[in-house]
Amino acid sequence: MASREFDVIIEPGRRKTFYWKDLWRFKGLFYYLAWRDILVRYKQTAIGVLWSVLRPFLTIVVFTLVFNKLGNFPSETGVPYAIMVCVGMLPWQFFSSAFSESANSLIANSNLLTKVYFPRLIVPASTVIVCLIDFLISFVILIGLYAFYSYVPDWRILLFPFFLLLATITAMGFGLFIAALNVKYRDFRYVIPFIVQFGLYISPVGFSSNIVYSNEHIPQILKYLYALNPMVGVIDGFRWSMLGGSISLHVPEFLSSIAVSVLFLFVGIWYFRKMERTFADVI
Repeated sequence: MASREFDVIIEPGRRKTFYWKDLWRFKGLFYYLAWRDILVRYKQTAIGVLWSVLRPFLTIVVFTLVFNKLGNFPSETGVPYAIMVCVGMLPWQFFSSAFSESANSLIANSNLLTKVYFPRLIVPASTVIVCLIDFLISFVILIGLYAFYSYVPDWRILLFPFFLLLATITAMGFGLFIAALNVKYRDFRYVIPFIVQFGLYISPVGFSSNIVYSNEHIPQILKYLYALNPMVGVIDGFRWSMLGGSISLHVPEFLSSIAVSVLFLFVGIWYFRKMERTFADVI
């Protein structure tokens, strides 16, 4: 069956709506980049895709020992601490990988960007999809912990896709924004690891947000700032949907986190589109 051919017409002042149509027309390139990244991700490694499971598993073990056994941090009511950390660690690993790799994706594909026209948004978007596949593979850890502790989530787990979408939106928004900045200011190569490291400390990965919100010694203004961290909303949402039981959401703070995620998605797309025409000249 002959492949369908089409012409790409590049016009000055081309209407913005054509850009989104071009994204759909270049979906084949999107699939190709995602598949290429999947193939080379664990190429020439001894255990291959098992790294998707081993890395978060070891981190969960360390967090459980440090925060629970040494730091005496409490778990959510009735939830084994390892499961609570796992439900926080998996979305954090997804966000940190998707953010870091999408932010560096344009630099990594500079040869492609300078040779042919295509919507540049495809490059960081394809890296987020690869990280999403890694995230789904690493889910076997949580299933194993459910089985080990005989823990059964309730109906809220049906809302898990919504919080996964929220995590994807958060990673995409921040990734697009930093990717556009990274093309012109290579300093961001050194800033990105710092953002990821700092974000881990101020996100509720090894502890519950209840510790923050119920602590009377923490000033209210700091609690507001804490809630503006978009990963607080993502992780709290994951725990609410996947742990069930008596886990509750702090709704105003949760809505604040969602608002920041959505805001950064629009800001990221807007800034990326604004700078996109200069990528081939600057990179």
